[in-house]
Amino acid sequence: MVMEEAKRLHARLLRRGERRLQPLLLRVLAAGDLRYAALLLESFPSSSSSPPSAPLHNRLLHALASARHPLLLPVFSRAHRLRLLAPLSFTLLFSASASASSSSTRFAVCAHALLIKSGHFASAGDPFLASALVSFYAKNRLLAEARRVFDELPRRDAAVYNALLSAYARGGLIDAAEKLFEEMPDKNLVSWTAMVSGYAQNGMHEKAVQTFLEMWEKEGVRPNELTVSSVLPACAAVGAMELGRKVERYARGKGLLKNLYVANALVEMYAKCGSIRGAWKVFQGIGQRRDLCSWNSMIMAFAVHGLWREALVLFHKLRMAGVKPDGITLLGVILACTHGGLVDEGKLLFNSMREEFGLKPRIEHYGCMVDLLGRAGLLKEAEGLIVNMPVEPDAVIWGALLGACSFHGNIELAEIAVDKLMHLEPQNTANLVILSNIYASCGKWDGVAQVWKLLREKDHKKSAGYSFIELDGRMHKFLVEDKSHPRFEEVYETLDSITLIMKLINLENSEEEG
Repeated sequence: MVMEEAKRLHARLLRRGERRLQPLLLRVLAAGDLRYAALLLESFPSSSSSPPSAPLHNRLLHALASARHPLLLPVFSRAHRLRLLAPLSFTLLFSASASASSSSTRFAVCAHALLIKSGHFASAGDPFLASALVSFYAKNRLLAEARRVFDELPRRDAAVYNALLSAYARGGLIDAAEKLFEEMPDKNLVSWTAMVSGYAQNGMHEKAVQTFLEMWEKEGVRPNELTVSSVLPACAAVGAMELGRKVERYARGKGLLKNLYVANALVEMYAKCGSIRGAWKVFQGIGQRRDLCSWNSMIMAFAVHGLWREALVLFHKLRMAGVKPDGITLLGVILACTHGGLVDEGKLLFNSMREEFGLKPRIEHYGCMVDLLGRAGLLKEAEGLIVNMPVEPDAVIWGALLGACSFHGNIELAEIAVDKLMHLEPQNTANLVILSNIYASCGKWDGVAQVWKLLREKDHKKSAGYSFIELDGRMHKFLVEDKSHPRFEEVYETLDSITLIMKLINLENSEEEG
């Protein structure tokens, strides 16, 4: 309707011989027809009585950039030829090119040269332009160029710092991110969130939790949806459910659970921390807003915790709701079949991946099937599945077969699995220890002796175990015979007291029995 009115206005102006561009272009932009708007702007030559102005070009550039429209580059080129480029024009181009195609990336690099040549970059001191340029290089993984632009800036505000900081964190350059973070004169929510997210995405979950707590409790910075959805996976990884609950209370109070990413992250956190009840409560609260990630998280939660009936019922509900499952969904339901010992159902689901859902089984699905068949004692069938896999089996696949051989005492296949594993992960001597245990359970002591001789040659050392304990929302890590904790003396005194009490109780029980 709006576009039809714009076309009628255009026709009326043409009949009258009027060339009033601004009201017409604004009407077309409001209608959302960007191609028509670009053609309209081009139809007005610069020699006309009412030539296109720089602000009009920027209005069109803004609309094209927001839509990631392919006409952005031609319109930008025309503005350059007409000498209508302003700092805002470059800002819009760099913002759009940060996640566009390789051709527009090359164009943006050329535009950077034009920007320097025009003198806008040196004279404007525009923080938005500087931030857009740093972000452009950073998001295209040209971090050296991003840093060079950053270092050449006469003034750097928080937005420019955050652009480079986020790029370092996303790119896994955590040391560089930490150094830049410490140098920042003014840290804001975006800065803290970049660090929390960077730590979490790069597997440094303890640091993610510590940084979040420092931000929230020490600095008093209130987290937003992105911060919350970044810290919750870290809470899940280290088992910090108490902190996760605290974050949930805050999120509910601020209305952040309306954000599906936050809600899904909460389901995942509770599931991985072992609270199926908590995960189910959040899942039910999502209601009709559930996406496939919500369903997958809950199905996987049930399956991992051995609640195979619940997982399969939920899968049926997913199908009834008209949601198309993906590879993660099928992995969850096959895992549920594994825990339930449902071999035929698991095979049926595995075979239906291609036939019914058009999904190509990944190596994780094969690993789950090997585990399913192995637990059921169908070791030869499991081996056949491995041999006929379309991809090369990895250590997880052979490890699943070795675990089944250990349970069922199959020496022949165990030796084959260990031989494969020693080629795939030669430093993992745990596989040899499992083989030794299989030999011992079958009375093959010469085999045990051979394995332990090999272990001595490999200088087998057992890795030190450690555990996490959450207390008052903080995580405490303890190694075996550890003295690194600031209160280790109190810990050992308490352990000695408990040991003494246990010995006294044992002595009293022995006397009563005597």
